[in-house]
Amino acid sequence: MNKIDGSVGLELRPPSEVMRLERLGSSFPTRLSFMRTLIRQLAEEQAEVTRPVWEINDDGFGRAVYTVGLTGHRYSLVAFSTPLAPENRTDRVIAEAWDSSFVLFDGVPTTDDLDRLQAAAPRQEAARYNSTELSLSRANKSVRLFEHVVDSLARGHQPDPAMLASVGYLMRTTAVYGNGKFGIADRGNFADRPGMSAPFRAEMLSVWLTRGFTIDLVNHVARRRSPDRAVPLSDRRQRQLGIGNATGLGMAPFLVTHPILFNNWMTARETAIARVRAVEAASPQSIARVRELLDRARRHVAQWQVDDQRQADRISALESDLGEVTEFVDGSWTTESRPWNRLLTVARRWTTETQELIAALLIEAHPELVDDLADRMASATPPRLDAAGTVDTLRAQLAETFEWTLDIDFDSLPESAQFWYISEEKLEPRLGMRFEEPGAELEQPLDIARQVQALGAALSDTPPGQSLADFLLSHPEHRFAAVRVQTASMHPYSEIRDNLIADRCLPIDMLRAKLAFFGASKFDPKSDRWTRITLYQGAPLFADIANPAPNFDADDWWLPVLEAS
Repeated sequence: MNKIDGSVGLELRPPSEVMRLERLGSSFPTRLSFMRTLIRQLAEEQAEVTRPVWEINDDGFGRAVYTVGLTGHRYSLVAFSTPLAPENRTDRVIAEAWDSSFVLFDGVPTTDDLDRLQAAAPRQEAARYNSTELSLSRANKSVRLFEHVVDSLARGHQPDPAMLASVGYLMRTTAVYGNGKFGIADRGNFADRPGMSAPFRAEMLSVWLTRGFTIDLVNHVARRRSPDRAVPLSDRRQRQLGIGNATGLGMAPFLVTHPILFNNWMTARETAIARVRAVEAASPQSIARVRELLDRARRHVAQWQVDDQRQADRISALESDLGEVTEFVDGSWTTESRPWNRLLTVARRWTTETQELIAALLIEAHPELVDDLADRMASATPPRLDAAGTVDTLRAQLAETFEWTLDIDFDSLPESAQFWYISEEKLEPRLGMRFEEPGAELEQPLDIARQVQALGAALSDTPPGQSLADFLLSHPEHRFAAVRVQTASMHPYSEIRDNLIADRCLPIDMLRAKLAFFGASKFDPKSDRWTRITLYQGAPLFADIANPAPNFDADDWWLPVLEAS
């Protein structure tokens, strides 16, 4: 078993259980998620967001700048709002126009910077950028809700809370690019700065600032439409709004191509779960908090409505399970030894989705035990081959970490049904059907299980004691698989333990795993290849961070519940 912190008896759930697609595809956000850790840091610093530029016309078109200080550096969201014809409105990556486009700028942009970006950002990947740009994104309005909110405010009253709850956002992003794409700054340019070392920190900051822009925009348009009658959107309603996001296949391979980083994310989360399980006696305060969060989770799940039948069935089962969980947690056993370990053990009777929600809930209830783990989730180290030693060591490592690959029949159609490739038009990952579509010769190396199985066969024909360097000189085609095996032996949560080219592989499970680490909630699959989500729903507003009200907790927005009255 994997031990943590050198503590005797403190064990993590094994990779053979945790790293399966079904479980990864049942992930929930936690207080270690990247949005949560960003807001926590902003709140600790009482960071102030200013708006030095607001050049928006009566119809809501123009440009704006939001600047915030974070641990000694200033960053600015540059926002452009442009007219968009209805026939050009689409969330697909092939779109060429959007309602709004955004750049997270390093520092405070000059007028020349704004003019340059105004010519470039609305064109997105059709333009090129400088290293002062840390992220690039675009978003489309939820037209029905946006217009309803503007119209309501202009008439002098708050929008329909049920309608706000049913959508949850005024705009949804269709891409948030980072790490050098189209000429913007490589992450390495700023990752060692205080406040920017966490994974996806620039992108998460950009989205939070974008959420503030969308709220300012509806208030502005309503006020211009009816200067005498308009009222601003109330703070309570503002907090209920997040940023929507449409995410597809382009994000899925990230977990495979960044194995050490993924390992660090998973290790931090599993360590958090193990620490909570090891609690010998629960305090009355923690018991009350778990019950409070369980009630919140039940109300959140009740508001989680999707059209996808697979996910709808899972939500229905989750609702039923949570009723049983509530009855169980109300029992007197919570005062006995290691109550949270008992709860997670009993949870095996319920669905995987329920098990993972309970795990996330217990992490949420114990910040003092887990928050320090957020500092362990980054990694700048790529996998590297260690050619020293013999094939015997590699053979043993393979048997320990990839034994699950050895019995897969890759000659069967179901086990080799799919292939991953990069589209020529958008340079985005795509998934093809091997025996129905052309292009398999362009396959990307996400067939980890098949490559490792081939490596194992080659190793079985290799004399004991042969040096690994000599083996790979004779068999260079196995170098990639050798690196994966070595990496997994040192980083046990680095590999998804499923065949990623099988017909049963659903990319939606990979998407959900990654998006949960971002902090997303209310996963709304539109197929097994893309989903809509909501980011920052329930999160603090700008003013909540800079000037918090007495007793306001900027870190208490896990699984938010939208009030429909």
